[in-house]
Amino acid sequence: MSTLTYTAVEDIPKVHATARKAFDSGKTKSLTFRKEQIAQLGYLIKDNADRLREALHADLGRPYEETDMLDFGPAFGQIKLAYESVEKWNKPQSVDFSLNWFPMRPKMFPEPKGVALLIAPFNIPIFLLFGPLTSAIAAGNAAVLKPSEQTPATSQLLAELLPKYLDPELYHIVNGGVPETTRLLELQWDHILYTGNGRVARIVAAAAAKHLTPLTLELGGKNPVVLDPKVDIKMAAKRILWGRFSNSGQICVCPEYVLVPAHFQDTFVDAIKETYQSFFPEGPENSKSFARIVTEAHAARIKRLLDETKGKIVVGGQTDVSKRYIAPTVVRDVTGDDSLMSEEIFGPVLAIVPVKDVDEAISFIRARDYPLAVYVFSHDKKFQRKVFENTKSGAAVVNETVVNAGVPSLPVGGIGPSGTGYYSGKHAFEQFSHYRTTLNNPGWVDTLIFNFRYPPFKPSYRKYTAALFGNLPPRPGQKPSFAKRWGFWIVFALVGASSVLLTKQGRLLSLTQLKGLIRA
Repeated sequence: MSTLTYTAVEDIPKVHATARKAFDSGKTKSLTFRKEQIAQLGYLIKDNADRLREALHADLGRPYEETDMLDFGPAFGQIKLAYESVEKWNKPQSVDFSLNWFPMRPKMFPEPKGVALLIAPFNIPIFLLFGPLTSAIAAGNAAVLKPSEQTPATSQLLAELLPKYLDPELYHIVNGGVPETTRLLELQWDHILYTGNGRVARIVAAAAAKHLTPLTLELGGKNPVVLDPKVDIKMAAKRILWGRFSNSGQICVCPEYVLVPAHFQDTFVDAIKETYQSFFPEGPENSKSFARIVTEAHAARIKRLLDETKGKIVVGGQTDVSKRYIAPTVVRDVTGDDSLMSEEIFGPVLAIVPVKDVDEAISFIRARDYPLAVYVFSHDKKFQRKVFENTKSGAAVVNETVVNAGVPSLPVGGIGPSGTGYYSGKHAFEQFSHYRTTLNNPGWVDTLIFNFRYPPFKPSYRKYTAALFGNLPPRPGQKPSFAKRWGFWIVFALVGASSVLLTKQGRLLSLTQLKGLIRA
């Protein structure tokens, strides 16, 4: 096992202060600088890909190909999207058009929040660290990164590489365990992003609350699959097993259990066995395509859940805690109170839960915490819609598993116990941005429109206030009168024409443009 050099606890406030001072210098305001840093992050991975693959193999026994698929690919996707979108994302944004307010030109524009703390887990340590970092950089923030101590080889390598590629004053890595993380959480940050489990998330949230720090939590849960017996069963079995066994089941969006009509369970199990044999023709223990559990303690926990299940193991079931090995396993006839349903397994064990029909499957899901994803395997749009409209989850995915988390422009986030806020693309950029609002009110507005706000007040001013903020919509069952609508357009045209005549920008508008405004 590799060794990891921990950051001295007494040095952590100095790291925080250095990042704060660097941010306050204003160097991140430059979009060119941000793009350079984002590109450098990509080349950190590209230039050191072999070393990173070896480190992850040492930590997780992970096949090199899985590292490319789960860490490198999604990270490159985020980096490319952010690099190409920095200018667009940072442009001021217009708000919904309003007749009464448009002369003041209300807008909002993104500003960096400041210094962010990013706490990443062990399971996909490069993407789940560098994905959020990419978004934080795109938004103009400084950042302190806390990788997992459970992947020592990878975390040690990242600590070596990061200052060689990124600005060493703005971007830092702090390595360590509970004491180091506790010290980090005692400091005041401008945003905290934590990826991990709900127990630690509560600790992070409590620490953030002391400073009223905004927070993104990317958690997990027990993600269900709802199986339509009319689906292509071979395709479903292959995609479900791939999603469950990738990274030895240590992915937060992995499918955890499959809800199958009881009469169809045998058919599904047959397809599972066939797929399992095709994945591991020489057995999974000797396969170079199957990872290991991160620690012996995690392996022992999963073994305990397997030992206590009342379901029937149909494939797998072998364990060797000393080697961190849990065979890819499928268990049928699992009930709602089984050990395999008591907590998130976070390992290569798939439970099959027989149900009467889709209604019972929906009730089963609704009786539990909101998951990070609900997967439906069906070619019937009515079936898909019924499941999604009657459940809640971070994602709702059809005929696929896990892949949704790798789409750069799709937000990745949970709801309730599975998380709050988003990873990925513009949605993550917005997590690390403060949208500052602005308007610019010309002087003539007081004379023409807004003079009634100043004292001394008169009773007649009340009607102007009502006109400024607009009428309520019609009562349910009533329609607006034509008179009211014509009055609206007359006032619209008068105010619009006045603003055109009285503002420098307005005088430049053509008659065609004015008509376009009136039609908007």
